[in-house]
Amino acid sequence: MPRKLVVPSFLVLRLAFAPAVAAAGEGADSDRASLSRGGDTVAVLASPPEASRAQVDDALRRERHQQVDAIFAPWSGKTTPGCAVGISRDDVLDYVRGYGMSNLEHDVPITPQSNFQVASISKQFTASAIGLLAQEGRLSLSDDIRKYLPELPAYGKTITLAHLLHHTSGLREEGQLLNLAGWRGDDVYTEADILWALTRQRGVNFAPGTEVVYGNAPYTLLAVIVRRVSGKSLRGFTDERLFKPLGMADTHFHDDHTELVPRRASGYSPRDGGGWRVSILNTDHYGSTNLFTTVGDLLKWEQNLLDARVGGRALSTSLQTSGRLNDGTPIGYGGGLHLADYRGLRMVGHDGMGGGYRTDVILFPDQRLAIVALCNGATIPVSDLTRKVAEVYLGDLLKDVIPPAVALPEAELAALAGDYWSPWTDEVVRLEVKDGALRQVGVPTAFVPMGQGAFRPGESTHVWRFSAPTARAPRELSIQDFWPTTRKFIRVAEPLPTVSGLASFAGQYRSDEVDMTYTVRVADGRLAIRWPRRDEVVLDALGGDRFIGSLGTVTFTRAASGGVDGVTFSNRRLRRLRAERLGARPGPEHASEPGLAR
Repeated sequence: MPRKLVVPSFLVLRLAFAPAVAAAGEGADSDRASLSRGGDTVAVLASPPEASRAQVDDALRRERHQQVDAIFAPWSGKTTPGCAVGISRDDVLDYVRGYGMSNLEHDVPITPQSNFQVASISKQFTASAIGLLAQEGRLSLSDDIRKYLPELPAYGKTITLAHLLHHTSGLREEGQLLNLAGWRGDDVYTEADILWALTRQRGVNFAPGTEVVYGNAPYTLLAVIVRRVSGKSLRGFTDERLFKPLGMADTHFHDDHTELVPRRASGYSPRDGGGWRVSILNTDHYGSTNLFTTVGDLLKWEQNLLDARVGGRALSTSLQTSGRLNDGTPIGYGGGLHLADYRGLRMVGHDGMGGGYRTDVILFPDQRLAIVALCNGATIPVSDLTRKVAEVYLGDLLKDVIPPAVALPEAELAALAGDYWSPWTDEVVRLEVKDGALRQVGVPTAFVPMGQGAFRPGESTHVWRFSAPTARAPRELSIQDFWPTTRKFIRVAEPLPTVSGLASFAGQYRSDEVDMTYTVRVADGRLAIRWPRRDEVVLDALGGDRFIGSLGTVTFTRAASGGVDGVTFSNRRLRRLRAERLGARPGPEHASEPGLAR
């Protein structure tokens, strides 16, 4: 007699979760079931021929699951953090399992019910809240943000809500501003702290709409806008309009770092000398981050991106529509979602990184395949892992788009090593030859040569291209990554300052934009910079007036007289924050050398 499988539907969702799941170290293959489209119980009857086919399907499914287990095997022990993984295929839960430990102190394993802080995966839910308010006519994406945030400075050009959504606003990054203002990494970061920093800024990284630089400040501001427009906190609004209608009972925006979270997975980072240390950020703000959720709840959300049960097709489409620069260039980012092509297939998703948490969600809409991996170890390469899972499920459909490697003698690689600076973004890239390969200093990924001066980082499709130096110009480097704007660098060729010359930079520097005074001194033949509540940062000289440290690029500026009159700080998400030199006006005895920054 045929076996009858009864599966309850999840509200109006088409994603059916089988009752068997796996905890750490325990495998479980989920039974496939037909799906409910109307909310009633679904019965699946297998006739004898269908039963034979089902046996083949089950065998193939078990083989896939064994391959997934092998991918996560390095993180499946009882002395390591790990991951919760969920996979849905054709609107059905195909596999869900926990690997590794949720809490190393209490020997708690990760299960599919473990709750993780998912960091920047949060952004798509903030974008959804904005999208719902726009549908109701309560705001417009073309609105000036100062309509809702009048305390922000006017920068001369309008920043719109769309600029915030698409990372094209030019606003400086919140965390880096607070670090320069004296916040420590384990301090509590609040929404009020971030507003304090952003309202003090007198400049932006770039004119709105001319570039795209990913950051968190725009989405923190969008959360404030949701509250001011709707009268409800982002947590309350998303609970009512998104999470409860979708049955995402284990999901919420976290606005109090002391709040208890059932089945919370602790975050971990490696400890020097071996082992792990707890790594959980103390954040009392959200919008850009601080969503807590499970793999099961996120699979429900991925299904909603496909079926648009909540928010309608207009919302789902808007989230998956790329923003554009002022010149019309698409940026590959929608409403809190990266929009990409992975080996020939359309893919949307987002990753997250905060404290020890590493998370990733990817969706292949045309194949109706969703993969969620939530991990609690800072060294777990989660995005690599989710793509390996995708290859298990989509292998025959994926194209080989990685250019082949070509051999280069180590002497040619050595000629490319050195420091490169971008006059445009003020970033510095440092390259070295290590273990026979060109690498970024401090980054393990090796660059793979592809010929004609082009390299790719590992198996990435990003392109780093070097041009040959000329008699009149140094070697140049261009970097084309996920974002559409190519960043250009030139090799630093200015002479290093002498030890005695370093004394000309010593002194105090004041930035009103972060309400902080910095002290620069010479220590053991190198410059060092310190400010209250932060560890002293030792700087490496790059050449001329330019240095680099954990702050990023540190450049001293000079007055017309030639004396040092200030310093700027830059990194990927913050450009040229200035601090003025205090004390006596600089004199001509510190005259600038040719080519030094001004």
